[in-house]
Amino acid sequence: MEDSESLTILEEKVNLPDRSVQEFLYANNDRIIHSIERETGLDISARESQLTLRGDPKHIKEGKNIIGNIISLLRERNTVGEKDVAHIINRVKNDVEFDVNGFKKKELVIGSSGKIITPKSPGQARYFEAIEKNDLVFSVGPAGTGKTYLAMAFALHYLMAENISRIILTRPVVEAGESLGFLPGDLEQKVNPYLRPLYDAIYDMISYATFGKYVERGAIEVAPLAYMRGRTLHDSFIILDEAQNTTRSQMLMFLTRLGFNSKTIVTGDITQSDLPKNKQSGLNIALRVLKKVDKIAQIMLGPEDVVRHPLVERIIKAFENQKSEKE
Repeated sequence: MEDSESLTILEEKVNLPDRSVQEFLYANNDRIIHSIERETGLDISARESQLTLRGDPKHIKEGKNIIGNIISLLRERNTVGEKDVAHIINRVKNDVEFDVNGFKKKELVIGSSGKIITPKSPGQARYFEAIEKNDLVFSVGPAGTGKTYLAMAFALHYLMAENISRIILTRPVVEAGESLGFLPGDLEQKVNPYLRPLYDAIYDMISYATFGKYVERGAIEVAPLAYMRGRTLHDSFIILDEAQNTTRSQMLMFLTRLGFNSKTIVTGDITQSDLPKNKQSGLNIALRVLKKVDKIAQIMLGPEDVVRHPLVERIIKAFENQKSEKE
């Protein structure tokens, strides 16, 4: 028998406070409104400064909070993208009380007049705090949870504020099953495909030309993990990405590179290791061995922290459920 609440159809009005909000919601043939309708099952009609929401009480509450969060974000930023709207819709559907301003006090500014980066979930807010308070942070979770993106945001923020002198980005190169020496091109051409996610995060925050200038003067260095051996990295912000693909010896080698006035972020997804089945991931070992060591934080992110397309969270949950059923 269906819940009696779901059989109740209500109508509620939502006032749009100013012209900029109306223009945003009505742009491109009401594209944003149609997205809200599609995701909530509401019927929404618009008339100048007012929306009429029609549906069951649960979806009415979701729709009102989605619109309220969009209005709050517009007032704060002046511009809101479709990714922001998709994120708000997804978060409200998971938590009808979600408030986009709940993490407002935590933000990074990239450069003197650059992009503003804020956490978009409770897990990301914990990640922010961990980076601020610790010299070594492990960030573990599925794709789309912002592990690499937020690490890169902090690295660029520290570099531009002159808190450190260089950023070092590295990943283990194992996916191709080939030695770098047998791949065509110079070192940069060989490792570029493996380091592309790091570049993507950088280009979303600073221009290609700015990145090139930092690389030219050695302020940003991108290299495979094997090239870290024998070095001591002082005054640096170091990011090891895809750490689930490290071996025990590689992880130990990397962690002992940390120098004075340096921060290290290790990111990975323990469910996505490309190592041979007979090799244990160095990330798993490090998480276990370093669990209680002071000034080392471990942040576990989950599907609820995904900030990509809403389908990504659903896909992750579906695979997790299938894994649980097998076990």
